[in-house]
Amino acid sequence: MRVSISIVFILLFATTFAHDLDYYFEVVLNITKDAGEIINEKIWQVKNVEIKFSAVDFVTETDREIEEKFKREISAKFPDHKFIGEEETGDGVKMELTDSPTWIIDPIDGTMNFVHGYPYVCISVALLVNKETQMGIIYNPVLNQLFTARKGQGAFYNQKPIRVSTIKELSEAVVSTEVGLSRDEEKLRVVAENIKNFVPLAQGIRSVGTRAMNLALVALGGTEPSSSHA
Repeated sequence: MRVSISIVFILLFATTFAHDLDYYFEVVLNITKDAGEIINEKIWQVKNVEIKFSAVDFVTETDREIEEKFKREISAKFPDHKFIGEEETGDGVKMELTDSPTWIIDPIDGTMNFVHGYPYVCISVALLVNKETQMGIIYNPVLNQLFTARKGQGAFYNQKPIRVSTIKELSEAVVSTEVGLSRDEEKLRVVAENIKNFVPLAQGIRSVGTRAMNLALVALGGTEPSSSHA
């Protein structure tokens, strides 16, 4: 009897957790799409830029506006949820990942692209529960590219199932890469050397200016390996 009761309890807990995740996903997907409208409205406007660590590492008012929007609207629905945000951590706020439901948010991945009106800009959001990723969303509102994934449920591009490329040979692969924000001479030498090594080996090299989109393109099967430099 005790075994049966335990099994019932586990099944009820799993069902409730799954329903909770469905609701979390629905709520945050709607917030993401609303935030995308902010990007579409402001990408062609003059931006107020705040330098973070260097002349190529900066943040805009829109970055902060979108991050605050996520925190405010998620907290209104789920007061016990935690957050780790790109801009808040960039401001020196220390974050600790716990077992609580925690949203990892990059409000604009590709801020430099956004400032220049280059249309590869995306919102990147993930939910971790017990330190395990449960779902992720990457959304480029400018080009209407929506990538979503749920643990155990596969990945989707604009609601259509996707899968990674079946190419296994580097000579047939397209490699995505980014040079990063560091302008340290030694780091730049390493970056240049790495790219130089890839060029004769791979079929092609691509760079769109956002790491999240590079990874989404791997999930789509559009590129194979992806590398980036801090």
